[in-house]
Amino acid sequence: MSNQKNKTISMTVAGVELTFEPNKTAFNGLMNEVTATNKMAPMVTYLGRIVSPDFKDALTQLIDDYPGVELQIAEKVNSIYSPQVEIEIKN
Repeated sequence: MSNQKNKTISMTVAGVELTFEPNKTAFNGLMNEVTATNKMAPMVTYLGRIVSPDFKDALTQLIDDYPGVELQIAEKVNSIYSPQVEIEIKN
């Protein structure tokens, strides 16, 4: 089993370099904050919690420039931090 707790994730979004440091506390916070009527604000909060300090301004600019990019970035980060696992039901 790989250790996901200290994974740093670097990516390029619209030509802009970003680095994130996801952690279980921030991930669980996102899961608890997202509701049927409140999706985008928790994504912005989550990304703000996990973005490396040197990339905070770049992230803010991307969110301002590209509507909905926060959802795309969070989905990509979480697909790496918390990948789908195979679950087999045995009866």
